[in-house]
Amino acid sequence: MFSLFKSDPVKKLKKQLAQKREQAMLAQRNGDIRKFARLTEESQLLVEEIQRLESKPE
Repeated sequence: MFSLFKSDPVKKLKKQLAQKREQAMLAQRNGDIRKFARLTEESQLLVEEIQRLESKPE
C-alpha cells in the first residue's frame, strides 16, 4: 500500500552513476588521468551494486 511513497534505490544509484561517468569524462578531457581512474573505479562499483539490487528478488 505504501510502496508508492518508497524511493527506488536503483533509480538513485543510476543517477549517481550518470554523474560519476560525467565527472570521469570531464577529468579525462582535462588530462587528469588519476582522477579519471578513480572515478571510473567508483562508477564500476556502482554498476556492480545496481546489478546486485536488480537481480535480488523482492
